[in-house]
Amino acid sequence: MASYNLKINGKAVSVTVDEDTPLLWVLRDELNLVGTKFGCGIAQCGACTVHLDGTAVRSCSIPIASLEGANITTIEGLANDKLNPVQEAWKELDVPQCGYCQAGQIMTATSFLSQNPNPNNTEIRNAMNGNLCRCASYNRIEKAVALAAKKMS
Repeated sequence: MASYNLKINGKAVSVTVDEDTPLLWVLRDELNLVGTKFGCGIAQCGACTVHLDGTAVRSCSIPIASLEGANITTIEGLANDKLNPVQEAWKELDVPQCGYCQAGQIMTATSFLSQNPNPNNTEIRNAMNGNLCRCASYNRIEKAVALAAKKMS
């Protein structure tokens, strides 16, 4: 095992784990940041989405050894004193049903809106396409991303 230095949610952390341990399990098992969910383990569902230097990535498929010094944001670090505009939109439109995929959905939407602050519905749908929702809340998710874009402008 080796030690790795990361910046997670703005705080410097050091973890000692096997080099091939996925970031997801470092977050959940070593740092007790359990908002990021395990869904598929093959980077196909989006439940494990976090930000790596501001870009949405699937944490289940990224080995910790490749992240030395990286700046990582989880759902727990998205809001400071108040909710992020995407979280506000999610709450306002009552998006979640079971809620399992929502952290990944919110992290994807936040990264997307930072790159495209005024998207149309097709762009929203395309950006969110890689995140699966077992409850099929896709219409509410799309509406919430559009509302968040308005809140951010």
